[in-house]
Amino acid sequence: MWLMSKKGKMTIGRLLACIMRYVRPYRWLVFVTLVLTLVNSLLAQVNAIVLDRSVDAINVLDQQPTLSWGSAMSLLLTISSVLLGKEVLATIVNFFRRYYGERMRILVSRDLSVGAVEHVLTFRMAFFTTGGNEPGRLQARIDKGVLSLSRSVNIFFIDILPLFTSAIIALVLMFLANVYVGFVALCIVPIYFYVTYIQAERMRAGRRGIYEGQQTVSQNILNTIENITVIKSFNREQIEGERQAHVQDVVTDLQLSTRKQSYFFTGLKGFLEQIGTVLVIILTAYLVLVDYPGMTIGKIMYHVMLFSNVSAPIRQLHRIYDDLNDALVYSEGVLDLLEKEDDVETSGEYHPAQVKGHFELQHVSFSYPNGVKALHDVSMCIEPGKITALVGVSGAGKSTVVNLLDKFYQGDTGTIRLDGKPLEQWNTQWLRDHIGLVMQRNHIFDGSIEENIKYGNPEATHEDVVVAARQAFLYDQIMSLPKGFETNALRLSGGQQQRVAIARMFIKNPSIIILDEPTASLDAIAAEQIKSSLDAIKQGRTVIIISHNIGQIVDADYLYLLEQGRVIESGTPTEVYRQGGRYKDLFDASARSMNANRIADVMEE
Repeated sequence: MWLMSKKGKMTIGRLLACIMRYVRPYRWLVFVTLVLTLVNSLLAQVNAIVLDRSVDAINVLDQQPTLSWGSAMSLLLTISSVLLGKEVLATIVNFFRRYYGERMRILVSRDLSVGAVEHVLTFRMAFFTTGGNEPGRLQARIDKGVLSLSRSVNIFFIDILPLFTSAIIALVLMFLANVYVGFVALCIVPIYFYVTYIQAERMRAGRRGIYEGQQTVSQNILNTIENITVIKSFNREQIEGERQAHVQDVVTDLQLSTRKQSYFFTGLKGFLEQIGTVLVIILTAYLVLVDYPGMTIGKIMYHVMLFSNVSAPIRQLHRIYDDLNDALVYSEGVLDLLEKEDDVETSGEYHPAQVKGHFELQHVSFSYPNGVKALHDVSMCIEPGKITALVGVSGAGKSTVVNLLDKFYQGDTGTIRLDGKPLEQWNTQWLRDHIGLVMQRNHIFDGSIEENIKYGNPEATHEDVVVAARQAFLYDQIMSLPKGFETNALRLSGGQQQRVAIARMFIKNPSIIILDEPTASLDAIAAEQIKSSLDAIKQGRTVIIISHNIGQIVDADYLYLLEQGRVIESGTPTEVYRQGGRYKDLFDASARSMNANRIADVMEE
C-alpha cells in the first residue's frame, strides 16, 4: 500500500513519526484542536438533520386541509434559528480550530528549522565536501523540507482530520438511518482511494524528479551569482543563460507531465463521486416509493446531504493528497539530515589546562570524500613555540595538513598527536578554542565590523575590539567610515575583510596560530604592516604558516616541502635551499617573479 515504500524512502509512517516528535511539546494545542474538530464535525451534520425533519414537517403541513400560518411561521422560525445558531457556533469553533492549528504549524516550523540547522552544524567537514551537499542543494533541502513538514501539520490537523471525522460521523448516521444506503456510500470510498493510490504511484517518480531538478536550478543560480565577475569578464552571459534555461526546461517538462496525470485522475475521481451521489438518490427514492419502514421524502435530502459530507474528503482528497505527496518527496531530504548520525563530528574528552602545540604526524594518509588522494604517508614534527612553514605548489597538500590538525577531517591511516596525545582524544571544541586560523578567504558575516571581529571572542569588550583593529592596522580605516565600527562588514573591500579576519585572530589570542596565505589579499604596505603585527603575536606560540611569499617563509624555524601529497624536503629554510632541490627551484622562481634583481638594483641606485 501507499503507506509503505522501499527502505530509506519516505513513508507516511515515517513522516508522522517525525511530525509527532516536534508536535509533542505542544500537546495541549493538539488536544484543543482535536476537541474543536470533533465539535465542528458534529455541527456539519446539523443541516442534514434539520433538512430531514423540515421536509417531513412541511409535508405534513401541506397535507392539512387548511394551512395553519401560525404553525408554518413557528416551523420556519425554528429552522432559521437552528441553522443560523449553528452557523454562528460553527464560525467561532472553526476560527479557533484553524487558529490553534496554524499556531501549532508555525511553532513546529520554527523548531524544525532551528533543529535542522543546529544538527547540520554538528556534521564534520567531510559531509559538506561530499557530492550532493553543495550549498545551494543543502539550502533547498532544508527550506523545502521544513516548509513541507510544517505543511504536513496543516494537512493532518487542519485538512484531513476534520474532513474524515465529519465523513465518519456522516457515514454512521447513514447506516443508522438505513443500512442499504449506508452500504452503497461505503462501497464508493475504497474505489476512490484505490484510484488515488494508483495516481500516487504513477506520479511519485515525476515528483522526485521535479524536486531534484529544483535543487539543481537553485545550485546553478547560486553558482552564477558567485561567479558573476568571471562570467562577465569572459562575456559568457548567454552561455550561462542557456545552461540555466536547459535545466529549467527539464523541470518544466516534468511539471507539465505531472500536472497532466494529476488532472486526468482528478476527473476520474470526480466521475466516481457523481456515480455515488446518483446511486444514493436512486436507492433512497426507491425505498420511499415502496414505503420502506422509516423512509420518508425527507430522508432523500437527508441521505444526499450526508453522502455529501462523506464525499467531502473525496472532493478535496486529490488536493490534500497532492500536498501530502509533495511533503513525502520534499521532506525526505530534511528528514535524512535530521536523522543522520554517521556524519556527526566526534569529540574526545581530553582538555588540559595548557596547550604547548607540539604536533606529530606519523605516516598519515588521507583521501577526500570525492576520492581524491591528498596525502601519502606524511610524517612531520611541528615544534612548540616555533614557526613551521608548509611549502609547495597549489594542490601539494598543505591546506589538507592544516585541515587535519584542526580536526576538520580525520586521516585514513597513521596517527596525529598533539602534546603526546592522539588528536582524536582531544575535545574538539576546546582544541579549536586554542587554535587561531587565518585563511586566504575568510568568511565575513552579515553584521557590523565589531560583531565580525568579536566572532573571535564573543566575550570581548569594545576596547578589546579596538586593540585588535589597531593590531590589524584597520582602526584608522574603520574610523574614517560614517558609522565606524557599526558599519556593515560586507561593505568593506577584500583587503579590509582580510584584516577583519586577522583582527579576529588577535582578539582570540590562541596558543596555536595557523596562517594560510594570510596576506594574499593585501597590498605591499598593508602586508608589511600585518607582518609586523603577526611577528609580535608569534612570540612564544606554535605557528604554522602556508605562504608563497618567500619573505614570510625565510622567517620560519623549520619548513616542510610537499609535492603531490608527500613530504620531499625538510629542514631550516637555509639548509633546504642549500640542498639545491625543489625548494630552491620554488624560491628562485618566486624571486624571479618578483623581479628581485631589478628591485635590488633600484634600491642601490
